Amino acid sequence: MRAANILEVQDLRTYFFTRRGVVKAIDGVTFNVKQNETLGLVGESGCGKSVTALSIMRTVDYPGRIVGGKILLNGESLLEKSSDEMVNVRGRLVSMVMQDPMTALNPVYTVEEQMVESFTKHQSLTRREARQRAIETLDTVGIPSPEDRILDYPHRFSGGMRQRIVIAIALSCSPLLLIADEPTTNLDVTVQAEILRLMRDLKAKSGMSILFITHHFGLVAEMCERVAVMYAGEIVEHADTLSLFNEPLHPYTIGLLSCIPERESQRSRLPTIAGTVPDLINVPAGCRFSPRCASATKRCFEERPPLIEARPNHFVACHPR
Repeated sequence: MRAANILEVQDLRTYFFTRRGVVKAIDGVTFNVKQNETLGLVGESGCGKSVTALSIMRTVDYPGRIVGGKILLNGESLLEKSSDEMVNVRGRLVSMVMQDPMTALNPVYTVEEQMVESFTKHQSLTRREARQRAIETLDTVGIPSPEDRILDYPHRFSGGMRQRIVIAIALSCSPLLLIADEPTTNLDVTVQAEILRLMRDLKAKSGMSILFITHHFGLVAEMCERVAVMYAGEIVEHADTLSLFNEPLHPYTIGLLSCIPERESQRSRLPTIAGTVPDLINVPAGCRFSPRCASATKRCFEERPPLIEARPNHFVACHPR
């Protein structure tokens, strides 16, 4: 029996209306996240990963606007909800962990004040009950002496501990979906491993789903059952992690994987992908990767390839060559 989809994103388009023109940051993105699954969303910086996350949370700032598509969370359309309704969705049904915990935590409030607010907003708890739940949650994510540390301000914690607090706040109301946007970028390798282990353990205990956003294929291999590769605001390949690593189909995915250093390799230089990401105000008429693709044909420059199922459960947006 196939797992139900907790999140379904269909033909999502998010544009930014600037003085220079319309930036098509997300242009026709489609993917899903199954129950108790971790889906990796991977790609270069600026490809649209974070804008996808903000679109799901309905927190895209001006001059950005969601102009089309569907976002279904557990079958409910998020784009049809009012701003007030979305306040009740965030935290309760979907939560987000940002890459920099200092921007997610308010430096002038204690951890207690920030966590208790989350509990009292979404659950019928007294302040004393909310405080006890907050202490228990901090203990769950590995904060030592949580009954004492809950009174501290964010600056009194290390980077890894701050990220644990952000995760604790995100998980405070047991959401169906956790969006982790580069959650270990600013952490050293040891702390990074601890945070990833914590997320895996919490997922196993709670049964939640995770949308794991990263540009690091090593983390994808460690964390994700499936992976979607983004390029210039589009999904260009989507498959289970093992299939994508062993038999990538899109030239961009092949190029990214070839850039990963190999321990046994004798190469003195790593290969690179020629060219640059296109200007999202003036995108190519056909495949957005065609100017950088060594295998591109005339059709690639003229016709945008759809995302099709080239193999069972392996989707790619690339014209047959």
